[in-house]
Amino acid sequence: MYNVLSIAGTDPSSGAGIQADLKTFSALGVYGTTVITTLIAQNTCGVQSIYPVSSSFVATQLESIFSDICIHSIKIGLLSKPSIIKVVIEKINKYRIPWIVLDPVMTSSNGYKFLSNHAIKMIKNDLLPLVSMITPNLPEAALLLDSIIAKDEDHIISQGKKLLLLGCKVVIMKGGHLEGNLSPDWFIKSDEVIKINTPKINTKNTHGTGCTLSAAIAAKRPQCKNWFQAFSDAKTWLNQSIIHGNKLSIGKGNGPVHHFYQWW
Repeated sequence: MYNVLSIAGTDPSSGAGIQADLKTFSALGVYGTTVITTLIAQNTCGVQSIYPVSSSFVATQLESIFSDICIHSIKIGLLSKPSIIKVVIEKINKYRIPWIVLDPVMTSSNGYKFLSNHAIKMIKNDLLPLVSMITPNLPEAALLLDSIIAKDEDHIISQGKKLLLLGCKVVIMKGGHLEGNLSPDWFIKSDEVIKINTPKINTKNTHGTGCTLSAAIAAKRPQCKNWFQAFSDAKTWLNQSIIHGNKLSIGKGNGPVHHFYQWW
């Protein structure tokens, strides 16, 4: 069994963050480990408050995991302050895990801003060159590039290629924010661009989809031949998790996807 690490914040409602990542890892047949960067008060209606963990304790958690367990791949989520970003960079450089997926969480779906401008610059300049794949939605890509939000396919692909120039090997541009009946994603490498279209699903159970996709890719990568297969498998599984999310009735707002739809 492969061991996968999530470095991220929490979600008491368990639809996003560390809790969603652990569900994803279990559903996809890998052993999940975690390092918590931020305690977050949130539910299906949004984020109410955040409490960053001290960077020294994040470093201690990372050292505990890496010194004891063979980690095959990593998913990185919320890194809520520059000092936490710094220690994550230090440990990645020290332990050289082969497959790292970065979900550049910067704001919540209800508009809560997690990161300072300085933290965003650190992610852009210092962390991106160390990760294998980045999975931004269109607003996150625009923030990283200090640009406007892309509105059409040519602009989306252009921004994806600009993100590649920052040092990562693969960019997934998530087009769920686009208007229309489709939810397209673009798989972008230096030598290829592949578009995957799926129909938009009429559901309010979309809480944590970004966290869950990046965790699914990290879980799938050790099991797959290449990044595209890992992404394609993860997206197919997530699509079914969203569809089956309508079986759940969790909270008053945007509920979670159904991570364990295959079993119940």
